[in-house]
Amino acid sequence: MEQDLHVRDRVGVQDFVLLEDHTSESAFIENLQKRFNEGLIYTYIGPVLVSVNPYKNLPIYGSDYVEKYRNVNFYELPPHVFALTDTALRSLRGELINQCILISGESGAGKTEASKKVLQFIAATTRKKANLETVKDKLLQSNPVLEAFGNAKTNRNDNSSRFGKYMDVEFDFTGDPTGGHIINYLLEKSRVVFQAKGERNFHIFYQLLAGADDALLEKLSLKRDPSHYVYLKQGDSSKVSGVDDAEGFKTVREALKVMEIGDEEQQALYLLLSVIIHLGNIEFSSGDGGRARITNPDLVSTIAKLLQCPEEKLVKALLNKTIEARDDVVVSPMARDEAVKARDALSKSVYERMFTWLVQRLNRSLQSSWEVKKKYVLGILDIYGFEIFQSNSFEQLCINYCNEKLQQLFIELTLKSEQDEYRREGIAWEPVTYFDNKIICDLIEEKHKGIISIMDEECLVPGETNDKTFLNKMDKLLSDHPHYLSHAKGDNKMKKTIEREEFRLLHYAGEVTYNVKGFLEKNNDLLYRDLKDAMISSSNLITKDVFTSSELSSRKRLDTAASQFKTSLARLVEILIILE
Repeated sequence: MEQDLHVRDRVGVQDFVLLEDHTSESAFIENLQKRFNEGLIYTYIGPVLVSVNPYKNLPIYGSDYVEKYRNVNFYELPPHVFALTDTALRSLRGELINQCILISGESGAGKTEASKKVLQFIAATTRKKANLETVKDKLLQSNPVLEAFGNAKTNRNDNSSRFGKYMDVEFDFTGDPTGGHIINYLLEKSRVVFQAKGERNFHIFYQLLAGADDALLEKLSLKRDPSHYVYLKQGDSSKVSGVDDAEGFKTVREALKVMEIGDEEQQALYLLLSVIIHLGNIEFSSGDGGRARITNPDLVSTIAKLLQCPEEKLVKALLNKTIEARDDVVVSPMARDEAVKARDALSKSVYERMFTWLVQRLNRSLQSSWEVKKKYVLGILDIYGFEIFQSNSFEQLCINYCNEKLQQLFIELTLKSEQDEYRREGIAWEPVTYFDNKIICDLIEEKHKGIISIMDEECLVPGETNDKTFLNKMDKLLSDHPHYLSHAKGDNKMKKTIEREEFRLLHYAGEVTYNVKGFLEKNNDLLYRDLKDAMISSSNLITKDVFTSSELSSRKRLDTAASQFKTSLARLVEILIILE
């Protein structure tokens, strides 16, 4: 068996650097295919590991493989994620230099699974001491919690990360893990209120309904069948083949305990999840003068009890909005469509803030419990894959912008810096041509004339602007940009492939057509102060933490969703450059 494995491992070329025709894309793909057909999903490009997702479990991650790759030279054994992790760990321990493993790829490429294997190897290869076991358990158990609340079934992937994650695993000078820290990026909160056909909401909703005991469901006024709830049934895909949601809920509860999130905090989480589920079932109709009215007030009464907030305050907030203009405060009743949008905005905001609170709680638990004079970190970046869907919106633009930034960083830290060094030292070499995607990054993020700036400007004058005016402004300002196309800019042939409400960006990974519908609303990310006030009055221990009265007194305009993401992405790049 060992001999057969050894022969099989030599199929194709293990390192693309050694490929005879190493500049040929077809030769690259052919080598990947040849190895994949033999069950070999890993191939190197020098220090870079290429992985092809087999979409099935392979017997190459057990304790025997951990021992096989432990403390072994990088190129001594066949390519493997354990080899990459071992090399990073040995550099950190031996040279006391911070390390980072950057995991990138398209949606469904297997990035989340790869990050879990990295943590598995770290946990398996550190010393077995009582205090270390607790740290390792917490590092491992943070994953099922984050997956339950941050992952969902999409048409590409049954366990797709709908948020970005950067984790620092902290080590002391002996190389033992002492704790960790998680930073989350751009949760796809629009999924809370809408899912495309074939997709479903975040896993935790279905896990709660399937796995909670009857007493808990009764307390939450919930039924087991997701088809009763608007927010959970839109994708018509509540069940995932081969996934046991009840078992998933059991795993999450056990993980929460390991992370020191007690019964009271867990109950607060479940109550908020039930509130969101019920909010989606509130129905509005048009009453006198076009004003919205609630057609199922008993449900609002149930939600108010779950939130432990005054029912009359919640009802008022769901039907009215308060507008402050200089010294005047005007309470304005909402029309039916406005009320639906306000309800959905509340659901998204509650979920997003709850998720942020959960990450902060995980970080508190992961924080080192003993004094460490000097810390070293191994960063693990598992961030969204490049997305090209049949219909692409604001979320896909942000996700693909993130991939552009990381690709730009990869180019800067590998190809460009390597060739610059050759040039400085006068070393003869055959220049490698590559596409520098700074031009696309600038197209999206440049001040005053980038897409984000244009979008933000349109959001400054609500009522006078909309998604169409946003598209018209882009057409005017970006008409000469080689990576921007739209119906107004294109020729007759192009106009047949781009609709009037769409624009197309020529990304490094391919062309993506975006529909502008909902862009300004998602970017504005507005939650009316009446709804904030209702949440502030809630006695739920999480809402008390994440909705504060200071929000109501502040006159400062909050940064838009895209600008917040742009800022957090810039900070991430800074972290990665420092670790490099």
